[in-house]
Amino acid sequence: MLSLLVIFTGLNEVYAQTSKKEERVRKAAAIKQMVSSKDFVFKAQFALPMGGSSFQLTSEYDVQVKKDTVICFLPYFGRAYTAPMNPSEGGIRFTSKDFQYTVSNKKKSGWDIVIKPRDVNNIQQLTFYISESGYGSVQVTDNNRQPISFNGYFEKNKEENKKE
Repeated sequence: MLSLLVIFTGLNEVYAQTSKKEERVRKAAAIKQMVSSKDFVFKAQFALPMGGSSFQLTSEYDVQVKKDTVICFLPYFGRAYTAPMNPSEGGIRFTSKDFQYTVSNKKKSGWDIVIKPRDVNNIQQLTFYISESGYGSVQVTDNNRQPISFNGYFEKNKEENKKE
């Protein structure tokens, strides 16, 4: 009786390990599909300004990437070289419909994506790193401010996010 219990426990552990591996493979394939189809949202959880400590973000900030549009809604902490005329224009907020999208595979796993908006004056580029598990970061390089990075996770665009 005891030997049957040991056998079933061992089989359960093997099945659990196989299920976890299959889930990782499935997740990596879904992330790869999002990257190649330009259809994802980066949800920022932490802000990492240059020369400062990191901040946990308590509000929802994101970057939506679609085939024809990039919508960025992120906060900014750091040194600005020029201030906006309108104080409500703080943060990193823009919509771009004309942008260059470049993807490169990382050596071990994951992807680097560089987005260069052509129709937004102050933003030079957004540099994303996406791991196969769906976590990653984005660095925003701006002409008028110090660069800032954000850590968070990536997910597929939902239907309600696709409405403009």
